[in-house]
Amino acid sequence: MATALENLHRSPHGISPDARMDGKLWIYYVLFFLSGFPALLYQIVWQRALFTLFGVDIESVTIIVSVFMLGLGLGSLAGGRLSARPGVRLLAAFGAIEISVGAFGAASLWIFHRVAAFTAGTSLFATGLAAFALLLVPTLLMGSTLPLLSEYFVRRTGNVGESLGLLYAVNTFGSGAACFAAAHWLMRLLGESGSVRLAVCFNVSVGAAALILQRRSAPDISRSAESQPAGRRETVPLWIGMALAGATGFIALAYEIVWYRLYSFASAAKAPIFAQLLAFYLFGIAYGSLKVRDACVKGLVKDRRRTLAACSQVVLLGAIASFVLGPLLARWMVHFAILPMLPVFVGAALLGAAFPLLCHATIDPEKQAGKGVSLLYLSNIVGSTLGSFLIGLVVLDHWSTRATSVLLLVLGLAVAAALAMLSGWKLGKPIFALGCASCVVLAFASGPLFSGLYERLLFKDSYKPGMAFADLVENRSGVIGVSTSSAQYGYPVNTVYGGGAYDGCFNTDILHDSNGLYRAYAFAGMHPDPRRVLMIGLASGSWAQVIANDPAVEEFTIVEINDGYLPLIAKYADVRSILGNPKVHVVIDDGRRWLVAHADRKFDFIVMNTSFHWRANNTNLLSTEFLRLARAHMSTGGILYYNTTWSDRVLATGASEFPYALRVSNFLAVSDSPFTLDKNRWKNILDRYRIDGRTVFDPKDPAAQAAEAQLLHLADELDSPKGRLESRASLLKHVKGVRLITDDNMGTEWE
Repeated sequence: MATALENLHRSPHGISPDARMDGKLWIYYVLFFLSGFPALLYQIVWQRALFTLFGVDIESVTIIVSVFMLGLGLGSLAGGRLSARPGVRLLAAFGAIEISVGAFGAASLWIFHRVAAFTAGTSLFATGLAAFALLLVPTLLMGSTLPLLSEYFVRRTGNVGESLGLLYAVNTFGSGAACFAAAHWLMRLLGESGSVRLAVCFNVSVGAAALILQRRSAPDISRSAESQPAGRRETVPLWIGMALAGATGFIALAYEIVWYRLYSFASAAKAPIFAQLLAFYLFGIAYGSLKVRDACVKGLVKDRRRTLAACSQVVLLGAIASFVLGPLLARWMVHFAILPMLPVFVGAALLGAAFPLLCHATIDPEKQAGKGVSLLYLSNIVGSTLGSFLIGLVVLDHWSTRATSVLLLVLGLAVAAALAMLSGWKLGKPIFALGCASCVVLAFASGPLFSGLYERLLFKDSYKPGMAFADLVENRSGVIGVSTSSAQYGYPVNTVYGGGAYDGCFNTDILHDSNGLYRAYAFAGMHPDPRRVLMIGLASGSWAQVIANDPAVEEFTIVEINDGYLPLIAKYADVRSILGNPKVHVVIDDGRRWLVAHADRKFDFIVMNTSFHWRANNTNLLSTEFLRLARAHMSTGGILYYNTTWSDRVLATGASEFPYALRVSNFLAVSDSPFTLDKNRWKNILDRYRIDGRTVFDPKDPAAQAAEAQLLHLADELDSPKGRLESRASLLKHVKGVRLITDDNMGTEWE
């Protein structure tokens, strides 16, 4: 710390050393570090809570994230204007804002649920307005803090890059620490409400400390004519700096969207992955900002040309490092426990260094630095929002990961070239030329580099050269792969992997039951007259094909969140006819949101072949709150039948919420009315089962009759040792004391 103080006092900006800082630097940096912690903790919790209320399809996710970032940008603008007003006590304003954020945070989850009750089932536009209204005040307050403290520090140091670099670094380190803690401990131990309460404590403590420091510190330094240096430092025009800040923000967030797709697929969409990725991304940005600060203190970027040349180099190197992350991850780093996040740190550090460098090149420390920072920060936020919106919602819906990565590499090269041109081209010319050549080579080599990308991420150590998905769908909702039509590589034929996890098979043949179809056929024996049926989750369509052809079913509604499954289903003979079945109506939507929007719809049977209980956002279909929502859509005698993926918590939650329950293998059937697996009724239905005109249990086929007899034997296994059928009474005994799943504790998602 002593060395840092000495460097500060040597800074040649015409401001007296005695006026530079009126207290110990570390106190202010600790405050801004602690300020960053609750901000990102709120973001993780609030986004998760809003996804539960408004849906987790890509449109809702993009809107909520974009609104959050837009609020930060508007807050930056407001903070810049506030910092430029005469007489404003900057530390006091910062403290008041922190306490205000804490006050909102304390009531935030209660407010979210009340607003959601009024906007339930509204259009996408209305959802966006509701999210904007909910997040505007807190994000505006959060975004205003950086310009305020930047102004406070620049008045004392006279160096924009030095002040902003360190402030941005410590605040971002705090945010990264919050993400890391949330991923590993907080969300699992405290849940949503407990994590919010912790964030509130941080806000109030930081705000109170800032107010105390303001009372004890010297008066804020004003820009009197006597304190102005004789000459004005040469800077880039503000509009150019804003455009470049927006462009670098676009590239950085666009790459983050691509990275999340890769890491999510490699982890089968585990909930902590997003927080872990964001943590390393923020740590990288913080480190890059810190190095910028060091360069400014040492005078390495003391003029505009050197600053722009350095910025050009970090953008170019950052684009290259970000581009190669996918191939590196798939071919090597996915096999290690810690290393997979290293490329994220490197890429973010390089791209993150661009913002403080641009601020240093654009803002005159004697011309309302806080306001200048706010405008560049706003531009960076707008660019980041557009990067997330356009890449996540538009480009990735039409282009592959490889093509999108090449596009971003070219954009990075273009921005680096613009910066190099503004610097006069001479500084760092050999590095830029080498970087350009590397970009060209990487673009032309992208085919081999990205070859087998998702196969490598999925199969990891079991991957063998030549493995390739028979079908691969990449759209804005994610990645779906279908295993090869050959079994030579040792994994099941026609198996579907959605988002990196097993998602069923294209198979309706009970004689070759590779996907647990007996559980789907059990549907026919539980309810005496299931005329109206709802299925949440279509996936391969195999279960839908079985249920749609039940002779008793008259109306079958299927809600699927990813429309990428539809073209795949159309290609496979076993399930193709489901799309043309007059009984069937397929809706592309979030299942929970669809139920909320159609409060008047009642069903005799609701089926959910839900994915693994530990996957991100799966709690939305397993919690007590969801079960109560489903209950409101069940007709008298209606049954909810869903996959527990053998989770005791899922089983305990369902059996505790409903008075009648029956476990069928890893599925759980629950109801408010008594029901059973009636063997005689079930056989009568099975004898009449026909799929695509073919009798499933052909009385002339011994193998089919044997399969039917084996299937009917399931009804005899109730509560028998190792039986596939278990009553509610038996079930409650072995899950006694197990913690139930709620929207707040999120089940096992964070474990």
